[in-house]
Amino acid sequence: MSKKLQANNDRVIIKPIESGDKMYGSIIVPDMGKEKPEIGEIISVGPGRQSEFGSWIEVKAKVGDMVLIPKSATIQFDYEGQEYFITPDREILATVLESQD
Repeated sequence: MSKKLQANNDRVIIKPIESGDKMYGSIIVPDMGKEKPEIGEIISVGPGRQSEFGSWIEVKAKVGDMVLIPKSATIQFDYEGQEYFITPDREILATVLESQD
């Protein structure tokens, strides 16, 4: 039986990309500073959450999206020897998009 992580509510689970100077399209993510954002790939997305007014708020992120997240808004954990982050969808700073140029 295989195991799979599933995000709950409005959370997303992110597999981080190796640290160091990386380039994603035209975005360069340097490896410097204490509180730098993390970049990674979303591997699981929760269904969403109910607002205080009763309406349903769906998660905007999708599995496979490359995203930039702040370290301060994430929970870092290890699962079966792999590092992951979990954060609310609303804490995602940016999504890396493919350029059509």
